[in-house]
Amino acid sequence: MSSWRVSALAIVADLVAVVVFAAIGRMSHGEPDDLLGLLGTAAPFLLGVVVMWSMPVVRANPVGVRAALAVWAGTAVIGLLVRAGFTWSLPPSFAVVTAVSLAVLMLGWRALSSAVSMRARQRALH
Repeated sequence: MSSWRVSALAIVADLVAVVVFAAIGRMSHGEPDDLLGLLGTAAPFLLGVVVMWSMPVVRANPVGVRAALAVWAGTAVIGLLVRAGFTWSLPPSFAVVTAVSLAVLMLGWRALSSAVSMRARQRALH
């Protein structure tokens, strides 16, 4: 697969991970299931994804460990700071849940992708 396709799929997967995070959070707090509300909840973290994807370390190898850690940590920190700037609140419990949830989603899809890719290469050799 070409590098631009890998990058395109990777950024889409990161954006989807953030939307899933926001949707689960809204559902768990009984928030209405409207699109504008979902986008409002996800927006600070979507901004984090976009900012992190502007970094050369991410663009160089979007599915690599360094990129994964940078995108995850940067998305969480930027999203939390932007959200706190609008709400004037940053409960520690929310920060922890955010960091863990985004780690599972953003690092998780990369781990799964890597495992599938490795398995496909092994099969191709046999």
